[in-house]
Amino acid sequence: MPKIRLLSWNVNGIRAVDRKNALDWFFEEKPDIFCLQETKAHPDQLPDRLTQMDGYHIFFSSAEKKGYSGVALYTKIKPLKVKYGFGLEKFDNEGRVIIAEYDHFVLINVYFPNGKQSKERLQYKMDFYDAYLDYADSLKADGKKIVMCGDVNTAHKEIDLAHPKANEKSSGFLPIERAWIDKMITSGYLDTFRMFNDQPEQYTWWDVRTRARERNIGWRIDYFFISVNLKNNIENAFILPEIMGSDHCPIGIELNI
Repeated sequence: MPKIRLLSWNVNGIRAVDRKNALDWFFEEKPDIFCLQETKAHPDQLPDRLTQMDGYHIFFSSAEKKGYSGVALYTKIKPLKVKYGFGLEKFDNEGRVIIAEYDHFVLINVYFPNGKQSKERLQYKMDFYDAYLDYADSLKADGKKIVMCGDVNTAHKEIDLAHPKANEKSSGFLPIERAWIDKMITSGYLDTFRMFNDQPEQYTWWDVRTRARERNIGWRIDYFFISVNLKNNIENAFILPEIMGSDHCPIGIELNI
């Protein structure tokens, strides 16, 4: 079976990482599928080299609000079809979802909301979580195999952040947020990274203001989840903390399809 390599990265502004030449590793590595979150740009704001690339089909979902949110998909494998969002306006206008259907699986690239700003945004985040799981479960009920990647904006367990006790009352590690990840897993989805690595101090996001990355005081909030019916296809899952340019680092999986 052919092996495909999928990478995901919250770039915290695609124009910003491009100015830092921080996408050079992607241009060199050329993964089969590359998912970006928090692009903060519409395609017409980007140089041609980011919107027209030999060997890739490129898709953007942008927020109505300029300079905010947004996801992108770079894929060597042409999708059978692409959908933007869940079909719910209150979520879809923030440009947080691209759904690409392939022969052997459905890929859902998601930038989940951050709940730290206010109680209202935390509720929005929890509602978005439920909308995502409803959508994914409907696909699974139709017999689809699902790959979800992106910034989930929640650390699942104490091992997934440097200071769990200090953050028990912070959005990103609240019991209700963590319980939703539990619910997703019991619904038939696997946290791919923990299938291969059970070690602590494995993080994907670090606070820039406190220069936390230098001390590896971080959080693992970026994930690849797969539906259980893809378990026998997963060959590897990994974090790439050496890749700089954002407050997040890329993550990836390898699938035999």
